[in-house]
Amino acid sequence: MLKDKNEQRTSISKLGEFGLIKHLTKYFAINNESTIKGVGDDAAVLGFNDKKTLVTTDLLIEGVHFDLSYMPLKHLGYKAVMVNLSDVYAMNGNATQITVSIAISNRFSLEAIEELYAGIQLACNTYNIDLIGGDTTSSRTGMMISITAIGEIEQNKIVYRNGAKPNDLLVVTGDLGAAYLGLQVLEREKQVFEANPNAQPDLEMYTYLVERQLKPEARKDIVELLEKLTVKPTAMIDISDGLSSEILHITSQSEVGCNLYEDKIPLDPQMISTCEEFNVDATTVALSGGEDYELLFTISQSDFDKIKGNPNLTVIGHITDKSEGVNLITRGNQKVEIIAQGWNPLQE
Repeated sequence: MLKDKNEQRTSISKLGEFGLIKHLTKYFAINNESTIKGVGDDAAVLGFNDKKTLVTTDLLIEGVHFDLSYMPLKHLGYKAVMVNLSDVYAMNGNATQITVSIAISNRFSLEAIEELYAGIQLACNTYNIDLIGGDTTSSRTGMMISITAIGEIEQNKIVYRNGAKPNDLLVVTGDLGAAYLGLQVLEREKQVFEANPNAQPDLEMYTYLVERQLKPEARKDIVELLEKLTVKPTAMIDISDGLSSEILHITSQSEVGCNLYEDKIPLDPQMISTCEEFNVDATTVALSGGEDYELLFTISQSDFDKIKGNPNLTVIGHITDKSEGVNLITRGNQKVEIIAQGWNPLQE
């Protein structure tokens, strides 16, 4: 599908909208029985039998959500899918289909859009997802990508944000803050390049951080793990805007308080050393950085033995009565109120 970058540039206008769609989607296979009809008609046809349907959408805009000076188009396609799948897994569901809509300016060639769709296809193949439709249009301001993810789940397995109860344990997957620091490293290297175009970026020290920013993975494996452990979270959310914001979403909607312990927050060693280099506080980055796409959830204390010692899961706090507030317990055993300092897409 991908062509050598040295080959000639193909103008998308030569294909037209329907020709472009046919060209980009001809290698996408159908993987799920629930996909009755995918790309190629006025609407996709899905059949889920007795299961409930989950639907979520995210819009990514060039210059707001991504910078193509350091975000390869293949990585962008992959990440755009992950952002949406993560929301389905945060409901404890199984993602099955996506639609992809793009707006592109004439500065993008067919080969460039093929790169984008190569990333989308890799995500579909890796996570067993069907591409079933979408839309393409022109843009005068750059690139925009809107992906809708569709999933399925049995009624009794759905996990909302509003089910946390006092004495529940607060659990997080993976580690936090690395994606934000990866962005800071990439932004710094961009500034160096703009000042000296002959400068060659040296990212070897930051491999994990950059990967967390450019190629995050949605935590489908955690949904499967919890099923295997017979643990159903009482509340769950994915960490896209920052740990502090997500904790406040759960506590607000569940009408509870929370104690989060600073010394329990999982941090990667590369993240810690890079925080020292950038002279920023690692806890602040973990709380407010965002784009980790890990899962934050609460479980009953009776389920603790089932998850104890699992390397994918870390207990970082517990739920309290609403009257106690939402607090960070520092390493010095001080209680500090948690406020939402995560990324706000509408903030000017």
